[in-house]
Amino acid sequence: MRSMIYLLAVGVLMASCVFTAQAAVQDDGLILYFSFDAAKGGKIVDETGGGNDGDIVDGAKIATDEVVHGKGSILFDEGGDSVTVDSFKELEDYQDNSFLFWVNFTQANSGGWDQIIAKKAPGSDRSPGIWTCNRVPLHIHYRFNPGNQGTHCVGPDGEDDTFEENEWYHIAGVKEGAKLTFYVNGKNVAEPGVPKDHAQGAEKLYIGKTGYNAAKFYLDDLYVYDRAVDADEVEEIMDGKLLSVEPADKLATTWGQVKKRRD
Repeated sequence: MRSMIYLLAVGVLMASCVFTAQAAVQDDGLILYFSFDAAKGGKIVDETGGGNDGDIVDGAKIATDEVVHGKGSILFDEGGDSVTVDSFKELEDYQDNSFLFWVNFTQANSGGWDQIIAKKAPGSDRSPGIWTCNRVPLHIHYRFNPGNQGTHCVGPDGEDDTFEENEWYHIAGVKEGAKLTFYVNGKNVAEPGVPKDHAQGAEKLYIGKTGYNAAKFYLDDLYVYDRAVDADEVEEIMDGKLLSVEPADKLATTWGQVKKRRD
């Protein structure tokens, strides 16, 4: 009996150590995390515990009846929809950085530059700036200043490929030195050059509308790091290692399939 208890205790300890090591790697440099499961008093809670909550400025709303996993995602269905995060030290100081999120486009590009995310800096909106490219139907334009460098019109298989509407994609933009590595669904699809020292300073992070209208999309599980994560970490974050759900299942699921299953 004692030996069984001992073996059980050892097993629990080993599992705990593995989980702790995994979480420690992923938490290192994590400066912002929004699950978008709920809004509280017009705010999206920063779940890192850092207190850098997002303000729902106009229109954007938590959707709970269409989501694939978890409790919610945030929907931007009008050009004026916006969430902002006030500047804080880690956000305004980083050079190497990583933005990772799930996105589901509900409409094609409008023919202009439709905003997804922008970390502004004094005199700049590309630290990074993330738009849908001004081509129909859907591509991502991911840029840094000075020089307006990064992806041009990239999709799931590289430049000039297109995203589909009503389908989940996991996006990771990882800037390390003078290179941006752009991942879609865990796959490295582009490695454009970017400025090693990009524009930085005290300015807000925007999701949705900035000076540009918002794209039309759902966003889920936004992670922002003030360092470059590696390819294995991209996979782990995409697979939901810090979450109680498995968002990777979204890869094979469209909103239409979800609605049909729930009806």
